Amino acid sequence: MRVLYFSRDYTPHDHRFLTALAGSAHSIYSLRLERSGRQLEDRPLPPQVEQVQWRGGQAPLRTADAPALLADLKRVIRRVQPDVIHAGPIQSAAFLAALSGFRPLVSMSWGSDLLMDAERDWKMRYATRYTLRRSTVLAGDCDAVRKKAGEFGFPAGRVVLFPWGVDLTRFSPGEPGELRRRLGWEDAFVVLSLRTWEPLYGVDVVVKAFCQAAAREPRLRLMLLGGGSQAGYLRQLLAQHGLLERVHFGGQLSGVDLPAYYRAADLYVSASHSDGSSVSLMEALASGLPVLVSDIPGNREWIGPGEGAGWLFPDGDFTALGAGMLRAAADESGLPEQRRAARALAERRADWKQNFQQLLRAYDLARELEGRKSIEH
Repeated sequence: MRVLYFSRDYTPHDHRFLTALAGSAHSIYSLRLERSGRQLEDRPLPPQVEQVQWRGGQAPLRTADAPALLADLKRVIRRVQPDVIHAGPIQSAAFLAALSGFRPLVSMSWGSDLLMDAERDWKMRYATRYTLRRSTVLAGDCDAVRKKAGEFGFPAGRVVLFPWGVDLTRFSPGEPGELRRRLGWEDAFVVLSLRTWEPLYGVDVVVKAFCQAAAREPRLRLMLLGGGSQAGYLRQLLAQHGLLERVHFGGQLSGVDLPAYYRAADLYVSASHSDGSSVSLMEALASGLPVLVSDIPGNREWIGPGEGAGWLFPDGDFTALGAGMLRAAADESGLPEQRRAARALAERRADWKQNFQQLLRAYDLARELEGRKSIEH
């Protein structure tokens, strides 16, 4: 099968998808819609994947470029002659693929494109509805995405749930190692946050909660990874509470370094206001790390009653999050069982090698549905 993989930019997620696809029996062609100006992924494409050269992928996306990009996309389709196009997010790459008229089209939601962006304004609603009406199959990472697509009239029978997943070998339980010793945090209770410092991801909620909890528990420490537009505000909050020395700012980490941070922590937190199946949540679970995350639909599918791997707190409620940090720190005797439950949950539901097969199934289903339609006509 010849697969044209069409994504908005080139991110670590794209690299992971393309690496897995390169190991399949299919011929893979990669098409990049824009180059945003931020360095999102510096690893080269797998050698088995052909990077398609075209008008797009060289600069930030502009609406005015759409007609020329559409015309050139049709040229690319004629040259590559794909058996299926895999495109996402919904309102950008998948929308352009839908405009081309090519079928079968597997549109892949990246979570927030349907859960948030689809309702932003009439233009996004139009692009969402147009794309879904012309998609053969929708690949989504959680049931919340399936339900949202249903609100736009997309049939549930043509949704393939693909909760992405993680490498269970690389992300696995282990000793804290040198990191805690280097920080002098051997006897501390360490909270880990690694979401991007933008309003959507609620890192300000995490910092406010930590400030509140740290005033009552001197053992609390925060590993604050990543970066973003809220950097100045977050540092100001911590400075006002005299807590800068109890926070480790780890910056942007490579995939090689990340497992050590999960192993060095006692609790993973995320206050994101929107998520599908969060990859960092799955990485934490795979590392045997108890989690404390916002009560939103995507997280609720992973952390629910009876799982024992962590807790939910009301979205945006930093007081509840701070109280949750304190409860976790006070119940260290219960952490070993939660660590085992976290790893067991990841082994059941977050195995990348197993979950990736669902994407291949989406391609097969798309071809089958289009073939059936041809026969009927």
